[in-house]
Order: sequence, then structure tokens, then C-alpha cells
Amino acid sequence: MPNILSLWLVFFQAGANPIPATDVSAADIEATLKQAIEQKIVDTPIRTVDAGGHNVGIGLVHRPKGTNLPGGVLHDVVTEVYHVLEGEGTLVTGGALIAPERRDDTATQVVTINGPGVSGKGIEGGMRRRIAKGDVVIIPAGTPHWFPEVQDDITYIVVRVDPRRVVTLK
Repeated sequence: MPNILSLWLVFFQAGANPIPATDVSAADIEATLKQAIEQKIVDTPIRTVDAGGHNVGIGLVHRPKGTNLPGGVLHDVVTEVYHVLEGEGTLVTGGALIAPERRDDTATQVVTINGPGVSGKGIEGGMRRRIAKGDVVIIPAGTPHWFPEVQDDITYIVVRVDPRRVVTLK
């Protein structure tokens, strides 16, 4: 059984060089949203940082009303957490991708946003739900997901947990 002194030393050493916190201000988010709308960019990474053994990214996704995205996707190692800021849409998670195809490992989206994975032409099965302002959804790595319908312009923050550090730091 370890003594109190050795436990204190381990705790002290672990906290001796903490990784600095990273701020993403409301102004950063608003500027990113404005740019996304102007340039018709759906998914914009804001920051991706080394969080000590894994990377964590934060981005902004804006999908205009009526967007019916073809297919679905799953990420091999990156877990995503969505927090809806505005709007609503239909999200499908789980099930199986229809006509799955591996994404090119050198594609910009793979390298800078959400890592390697598979895209499809839709999802068979899965759980279909409407998400709206204030909702939070956790999508584990390997889980197919897809927005087949966007009822109202939807904007959400996405936090990406990258345990293998496959996404480039920003």
C-alpha cells in the first residue's frame, strides 16, 4: 500500500506542468458562423489542441434549412459531441451505412476536421430523432450518423475527442 507522501508526490508531479487551457470566445464563434454562412462552409474547425495524451477539437457546423445531405458517415477514432445553438434537424445515429466507402486519408476533412472514416449513401436502421436548440448528442467513434433533413437552419458546436491524435492541431 502506498504511503501518503508517495501519493502526494505523484499528485504534485502530475500537476507541476499542467497544460494551459484554451479559450474559444463567443466572438470567435460568431466570426466563424458569419464566415461559414458567407462562404457556404458546413463544418469549420475553430481549434484543435493537445489535451495531454489526446487531441480535442472544437468546431462550428452550420447546415441551412432544406439541406438533405447525401449519405452518412462514421469516424474510426474520433468521438463527436454536438451542442445545438440554433435551429433544428433530423439526426439519424446507429444502424449501418448504405454503400460504405472508405474516405481518402489525405482529404482535408480527414486531416483537419474528423479523422479517417467511412461515408455512405444513407443509413439503414438507426435511431431517428429531431434535435433542436439546447440539445446535446454524443456520437461515439464508429457510430454512423447523418442529417437526412434540416427543418430550420441548424448551427451547432461540435467537440471532437481524438484519442489517437489523427487530426492536425490548430
